[in-house]
Amino acid sequence: MSYAADLKIGVVNAGAVLDKSPQKAAALARLEKEFASRSQSLESKHKALRAAQEKLNKDGAILSADQRRDRERDILSDQRELQRLQDEYSEDLSIRRNEELRKLEKDIAETIIDLAKKESFDMILYQGVIFASDKVDLTDKVLQMLKAKN
Repeated sequence: MSYAADLKIGVVNAGAVLDKSPQKAAALARLEKEFASRSQSLESKHKALRAAQEKLNKDGAILSADQRRDRERDILSDQRELQRLQDEYSEDLSIRRNEELRKLEKDIAETIIDLAKKESFDMILYQGVIFASDKVDLTDKVLQMLKAKN
């Protein structure tokens, strides 16, 4: 006796759902908004550092050795501070991006489960599928449900 013929199986393309879901675009917009002021601050510090370096290069010939050394020391200190701030920014952004991704993956999983229950699927494969015919591909349905949630 074959039970496989009685099973209702579907497949969802994980990459396509992640890339095309409106929730991803919303999450990216939230991150951009959240980190915009820090990004602008880093950019202005970078410009100021460049300007200080150019001023030192231009004025270097007329400065005393002590003045030149003091300015070089200040620039080096500012470079280190900027590097530290950039590293913190990158780390914080990465942590928040991962948090948003986990929320999105949870929402996608819940949406797939809702679809499975609503349409009486016995099994839905989400990740690690090497081939699926259009007959069992539920990716577009999942995307439509996610768009409806948004």
